[in-house]
Amino acid sequence: MRALEDVQVAAWGYADREVLPGTMFRISAATGGIVLAAYPAAGDQQEVPVGLAYGFPARVDGQGWHHSHLLAVRPEWRGSGVAVVLKLAQRARALAQGYTRMTWTFDPMVARNARLNLGKLGAVARTYHPDWYALSDDRNAAEPADRLMIEWDLTTAPVERPPERVEGELALAAEPDRQEPGPVDDALESGRVLVEVPVRPEALEPATRRAWRLALRAALSAYLARDYEVSGLAREGERAFYVLTRRA
Repeated sequence: MRALEDVQVAAWGYADREVLPGTMFRISAATGGIVLAAYPAAGDQQEVPVGLAYGFPARVDGQGWHHSHLLAVRPEWRGSGVAVVLKLAQRARALAQGYTRMTWTFDPMVARNARLNLGKLGAVARTYHPDWYALSDDRNAAEPADRLMIEWDLTTAPVERPPERVEGELALAAEPDRQEPGPVDDALESGRVLVEVPVRPEALEPATRRAWRLALRAALSAYLARDYEVSGLAREGERAFYVLTRRA
């Protein structure tokens, strides 16, 4: 469990104050939490872990579920399938504990996570949380740490969805021949709405990245409040779009 601290540092470059300590994994595992580590080969627990999944029981307004707080994979293992294996193992253990739903948050600016959450696991996002975390002591200067909340129905066997087609009405798209986001149309009534998200936000200038962050906040918040859900990620060349559909 102490080695899982190193996985967090490798995955996200965390400072000491941001790392969830091994002592928390220890007490959580003994009191209903789920702590999982992935290793490069079975049978030798002395190997260095390459990924982790961690969650705990949650309960609000009389409803209980499992909340997944961390999913981390070392950079050199991204794209290997380790993240999917960890989530499926977490699902199996949550079901064994009697839970039928799992939630977690992810950064809407990171499209690669959307493909995992929405496409490979078949989950959906139904709520948007602005400023979910404070990632800097100077909150005014920091980029807003907004998050989408994923909901995963554990009673339905997960089936990977094929990549979505870029079909639907555009609520947000990049300006032609520019990296900046265009205006948000938050009044569409289509059953399928598209919201563009930059594929490589880390390559954008800070001001442009912040503009995309606020545009995504405006678009996604508006439609989720109107009974839409984020159900997929569509790709077309070097562009990516969240697919929003009306909730059943």
